[in-house]
Amino acid sequence: MAKKIMIQGTMSNAGKSLIVAGLCRIFKQDGYRVAPFKSQNMALNSYITGEGLEMGRAQVMQAEAAGIRPQVCMNPILLKPTNDTGSQVIVNGEVLENMKARDYFAYKKKLIPDILKAYHTLEQQADIIVIEGAGSPAEINLKENDIVNMGLAELLDAPVLLVGDIDRGGVFAQLIGTLVLLEEKERERIKGLIINKFRGDVSILDPGIKMLEEKGGIPVTGVVPYMHLVLEDEDSLSDRFAEHEEKAVDIAVIRFPRISNFTDFMVFESIEGVSVRYVDTLEKLHHPDMIILPGSKNTMGDLKWMRQNGLEAAIKKHAQNRDAVIFGICGGYQMLGECITDPYGVEEGGMLRGMELLPMETEMEQEKTRTQVDGTFEELTGVLSVLSGVKLTGYEIHMGASRRTDHAEIDMDTVMMDLGRSEKPEMLQEKRYEYLCHITDQAENQKADGICAGNVYGTYVHGVFDADGIAAKIVEALATKKGISMEAVTQQNYQEFKETQYDKLAKTLREYLDMDAVYRMMGM
Repeated sequence: MAKKIMIQGTMSNAGKSLIVAGLCRIFKQDGYRVAPFKSQNMALNSYITGEGLEMGRAQVMQAEAAGIRPQVCMNPILLKPTNDTGSQVIVNGEVLENMKARDYFAYKKKLIPDILKAYHTLEQQADIIVIEGAGSPAEINLKENDIVNMGLAELLDAPVLLVGDIDRGGVFAQLIGTLVLLEEKERERIKGLIINKFRGDVSILDPGIKMLEEKGGIPVTGVVPYMHLVLEDEDSLSDRFAEHEEKAVDIAVIRFPRISNFTDFMVFESIEGVSVRYVDTLEKLHHPDMIILPGSKNTMGDLKWMRQNGLEAAIKKHAQNRDAVIFGICGGYQMLGECITDPYGVEEGGMLRGMELLPMETEMEQEKTRTQVDGTFEELTGVLSVLSGVKLTGYEIHMGASRRTDHAEIDMDTVMMDLGRSEKPEMLQEKRYEYLCHITDQAENQKADGICAGNVYGTYVHGVFDADGIAAKIVEALATKKGISMEAVTQQNYQEFKETQYDKLAKTLREYLDMDAVYRMMGM
């Protein structure tokens, strides 16, 4: 049997995911086979495995830290919220159905056999399994039939480290309050407390730590400093959604209410002189060099949201005046077309006019497309013509299918005459609409994907910017368009860059956690 340690938190975004990743890295460095595990994950950031199965991105990040390939058994249940009261339920990488929260709460205990099967699969491959909880174990309304926090710890007989977030304030109340609300048998599972995201001189915490240990009866295993790392978050409470300073090249990502896979843009954060801002109001848009419409778990609803708050009109104006490059990915790509139809009620049903920036229409389908892909950018026009012929890699995950409506070329002079206009908008001066890329999926099917129309681009491929050199080429092209001179844009291989971040994370945890105590908790 594999040894195990479970990381639970006093709240969402306490830093559980990074602590798990850091421990995975440390155990790997110490010569053990290690794997992450999270029985149930609620997140809109997901990934497609080599088998074509869907899992949460946080466990992918942790698997990378452990030096192993991501497997769906690391995250057997994934909940993807579709609205405020319901989620798409994904079990073992495949969609089960959409459920309201109350219905899932009554159903979830039936998934325990799937959870245990996934965990035992990992046990056959690992010496140590680092388990992540979700939210807080002291959520009284969720404790019945719990399958992700103390309920899971009991099922697996796992020792627990409890993490509190001092950066958001009240860490002593978080930790003591959580302990007080737990049952005695649950408290006995907690072997250590971690104060996370501390800034400043740790000695000033000494009186508080002494009191915490006296009142809680559990030792503080470490005080971990706030770390500035470029690693993926699963949580919408992510710090990267805060307002950031605009830099030489400014990229604005539209922060939809149901934004998904915002990890697609993290590669730009590793390039000096580039700002990546998440924008949810017209006032915050300003004058970016590139506007990205990301993925969405409710494409039609998020397009209506943009239409109502004025962001759609502003983006279309940027496209018309060619002020900024517009790039849509997955749901964002679907929005850029002429219309979206939903005959099966996958999202909201009916038909919705699109942004009409690309000659394409989308129909929502009942079956989800899930596949890894690789390919090559076509001969592109516009600012991003520098990508022509460049190789790309990524994955598709979407519920709709899109088709072009222009047959590759439109006589815009005739169109303008039909509309009674003597002059066509500048954004439509280009008559040709190119496919964005040519890709091959896991089944070796080859197909064209996406569309390029002037400076408007769209694709279904998540991770389209991650391959070596793509982000740097885009930044150079944006700087050239802007008429500014940036020093040579250097982009370290993104995977190599992430490896340095995992090592930095592990080094910090080794310094500030009592790793001897952690090993003892596991009976090692």
